[in-house]
Amino acid sequence: VLGPLVGSIDQGTSSTRFLVFNAKTAELLSHHQVEIEQKFPKEGWVEQDPKEILKSVHECVERTCEKLQQLNIDITNIKAIGVSNQRETTVVWDKTTGEPLSNAIVWLDLRTQSTVERLLKRIPGKNKAYFKSRTGLPLSTYFSAVKLRWLLDNVKEIQQAVDDGRALFGTIDSWLIWCLTGGKNGGVHCTDVTNASRTMLFNIHYLDWDPELCQFFDIPMEILPKVRSSSEIYGLMKICSSLKSGALTGVPISGCLGDQSAALVGQMCFQDGQAKNTYGTGCFLLCNTGQKSVLSEHGLLTTIAYKLGRDKPVCYALEGSVAIAGAVVRWLRDNLGIVQTSQEVEKLAAEAGTSYGCYFVPAFSGLYAPYWEPSARGIICGLTQFTNKNHIAFAALEAVCFQTREILDAMNKDCGIPLHQLQVDGGMTNNKLLMQLQSDILCIPVVKPSMPETTALGAAMAAGAAEGVGVWSLNPGDLTAVTCERFEPQINPEESESRYARWKKAVMRSMDWETSEAPSNAVDPSIFCSLPLGFFIMSSVIMLIGAKYVSGTGK
Repeated sequence: VLGPLVGSIDQGTSSTRFLVFNAKTAELLSHHQVEIEQKFPKEGWVEQDPKEILKSVHECVERTCEKLQQLNIDITNIKAIGVSNQRETTVVWDKTTGEPLSNAIVWLDLRTQSTVERLLKRIPGKNKAYFKSRTGLPLSTYFSAVKLRWLLDNVKEIQQAVDDGRALFGTIDSWLIWCLTGGKNGGVHCTDVTNASRTMLFNIHYLDWDPELCQFFDIPMEILPKVRSSSEIYGLMKICSSLKSGALTGVPISGCLGDQSAALVGQMCFQDGQAKNTYGTGCFLLCNTGQKSVLSEHGLLTTIAYKLGRDKPVCYALEGSVAIAGAVVRWLRDNLGIVQTSQEVEKLAAEAGTSYGCYFVPAFSGLYAPYWEPSARGIICGLTQFTNKNHIAFAALEAVCFQTREILDAMNKDCGIPLHQLQVDGGMTNNKLLMQLQSDILCIPVVKPSMPETTALGAAMAAGAAEGVGVWSLNPGDLTAVTCERFEPQINPEESESRYARWKKAVMRSMDWETSEAPSNAVDPSIFCSLPLGFFIMSSVIMLIGAKYVSGTGK
């Protein structure tokens, strides 16, 4: 007999998954995954369709339940559902129709750069860190407040809905929980402290929306969701027309964590000083700082790690955020077309075995931690006629590792105690070459759990442990020991330092590339929108290859 089960909705930037775990052993029993379309309507814009996201959740729940039934597992044993989500991504919808009022603006989106610059003019000394003592965050395109401000300024339907009292704002967790608990027919409009802490409207010390921040950004407080803990019953799953079987109707949704907080819980980093690095669309290093919030001196964010129950204490984390990690692999696949599947990147990179002096800074959305430099743009440098797609693939993987090194260095400086090993998770950790590279570049061991779905596991743990559910124990003695794969450094520290120094040189080259105000004689960038991002670089690479044939060196 399996005993109680817990489901987990893991809604990420590139895909949605529904996973079901055994609450007693933490074993993953079944799951289903659906890739999500990212729309790039203009240069720097990144959008998603909230209805497509919701539909993908329904599909994943339906397919996973079918798979469980094929395994003769009774789905009525699913006692709770947790939600983990891409953070900061901003949705505004009409509570009377249940329809989104625009596409969601994704966390990576850069359209708000001029909004940020306008807001900065109202801050003494144009200090980006002005609100850091309240929010833990610098003023940046990354966080929800500026995205919401842009929507209110630029989408008439949204401002009209606000005026009429019909608009609701939320991050993806709020949108999903509202829809899954009834939508326009009594849906619960809430978020948790971890997601709220990424909006720039939330005071991370008082644990509530900050009226002065809402006034500064001119956000009406009545459209904001109610802030709850990360582990409590928010509402019950309702029958949805797209959930044909009525699967999971009446099951409590009782866990909610932003994806990076969920991974911290799933990696069982409950002690002060424990850290994990998640390799997803972006790359996120979080270090638990316990019940004290630590303000970074080195470009990291202060964020809420979790609050696992209404009456439980809040725990904080320091976070190093990198915008582009797995997204660079998707870019090689979808924009440059040098691979058909993401898995092929490891094969290409392994064939090269080195980047041969080629360095890739994937600053597609500017640079996040530790620089917070929105004007940076992606570059590939150190190209020669010898460079081929294998070297570019290797440089792309190396870029993920170098970016992690930068945020780990900052974390070590802020914490004062260097990490002796790095716990990792996320989809990219299946790439063994990447994990070995990461160990080589950090000069410390990298430790990967054998079950890499720690984000979904964290949300399931929060849901199963909630008061009124109580099927998952978070007592340290009851937590399941995790088997791990370990990667040890295989190059000498001098070589590692030399490669890292050249990477830093490349990062400097990527800075101050873009200005938000184009000169009057500038070409309208929208004419290039129909061309893939990689078109220009690929043209250069093709010219290099062509030159080899002309010179008789082509194979």
